[in-house]
Amino acid sequence: MAFITGLRRGKKEWTPRFVRSIDAELCIGCGRCIKICAHGVLAPAEVDEEETAKMFAAVENADECIGCEACGRTCKKGAFSFEPLVA
Repeated sequence: MAFITGLRRGKKEWTPRFVRSIDAELCIGCGRCIKICAHGVLAPAEVDEEETAKMFAAVENADECIGCEACGRTCKKGAFSFEPLVA
């Protein structure tokens, strides 16, 4: 199976992995991923449980993802799943 690839500055081939999902069980709602994403892929999502509002991150605009994985690198809980795009 072939994936979409690009070239790094040093002409080395690179396969970007795009955000697929965020595990709600692992996300603690710190918001670091939302702040680091320069393309508006992520947004806060509110979950109501027994009169307490909790905030979590959600993938809102997946089509805007450039595959840099910055959100996943800032997530200390490892809540992100990524996948390459089939060519």
